[in-house]
Amino acid sequence: MPTAFALTFSLLLLVTSLCVSPADPVTGPAVEGYGPVYPVADDAFNLVNNHHYKVSKDLSTSDEDNSKLNRGLESVARFLNMQARSGTPMNQLEMAVVVHGKAAKDLLTDTAYQSRFGISNPNTGLLAGLDKAGVTIYLCGQTAAHRGVDSKELNTSVTMALSAMTAHVQLQTEGYTLIPF
Repeated sequence: MPTAFALTFSLLLLVTSLCVSPADPVTGPAVEGYGPVYPVADDAFNLVNNHHYKVSKDLSTSDEDNSKLNRGLESVARFLNMQARSGTPMNQLEMAVVVHGKAAKDLLTDTAYQSRFGISNPNTGLLAGLDKAGVTIYLCGQTAAHRGVDSKELNTSVTMALSAMTAHVQLQTEGYTLIPF
């Protein structure tokens, strides 16, 4: 007959084996330090690695807390990091982000952000990482005018577009697939 210790130890092993803890998220390699991702099974549905992809993302929201990263920009880094980790060569993936609305503030230089909000832009490093990864960021010119954002106040990685609508139509004409969330 098993001892109480043996039964307790066996029960503890069983419970421990049932408690699967997820791996910690990691960043990179496409955008180091941003866009944390979790490992997923190698046989998960994924992009075909020998195909050229053109992908766009619409971004109009921003955190009310001006010290936080823009979650939408971080999602772009996450998408790139997931694809790079799963074997998609980065030269097979073109990414564009169309920014309008409240998210325009997240594209400001540190000086302009400091002037408006009293702190440096928390997105500056993320914008640099996205730029290094080849992401094109378009700001809606209508939003910029409405919000009083001069092109000189924008991070150097940002390109002004006539409007967000115009940018989306042009990108779609060029074969970009919109990530709808």
